[in-house]
Amino acid sequence: MSRIGRQPVEIPKGVEVKVVDGKVQVKGAKGSLTHPLRAPITVKTDEGKLLVERPDDGRVNRALHGLTRALLANMVEGVSKGFEKKLIITGVGYRASMDGKKLSLALGFSHPVQLEPIEGISYEISKTQTEIIVKGIDKALVGQVAANIRKLKESEPYKGKGIRYEDEVIRRKAGKSVSGGK
Repeated sequence: MSRIGRQPVEIPKGVEVKVVDGKVQVKGAKGSLTHPLRAPITVKTDEGKLLVERPDDGRVNRALHGLTRALLANMVEGVSKGFEKKLIITGVGYRASMDGKKLSLALGFSHPVQLEPIEGISYEISKTQTEIIVKGIDKALVGQVAANIRKLKESEPYKGKGIRYEDEVIRRKAGKSVSGGK
């Protein structure tokens, strides 16, 4: 048995889970999410817990067992607490601001980069305009939006200028040095 797949998912108060027509619907205080189930995997609710089961120990079924349980756990946590990713902007003149609902980034290009809001995602900017917090209920979508923002100007290894995750460590390189040559 899968160690992850056999663990039950606790359903907190205020979260409602339904299994209808091969789909799992999770509703909570922050919103609602749905996820389709692959054919051999079944989901049951039992005394405030979600149980994910598989019919046999086939390779695909084992993989889907743990995956489905992890996705359902993320859905339950997302609709109850939500997810967030924090990005740090480093560099002289690099900053972020909100232009209405759009995220506007000054990243050393000849023009500011404007990002349209995506449904289910919200942005917060710190007072120093060097931190962006991406919030939402879908863990995968929050991570993808944060990765797309980071990709606009990844931190470079010499001065560390660019956008990085809060917990990311940038390995710094030594610059060129002048030799005392002849």
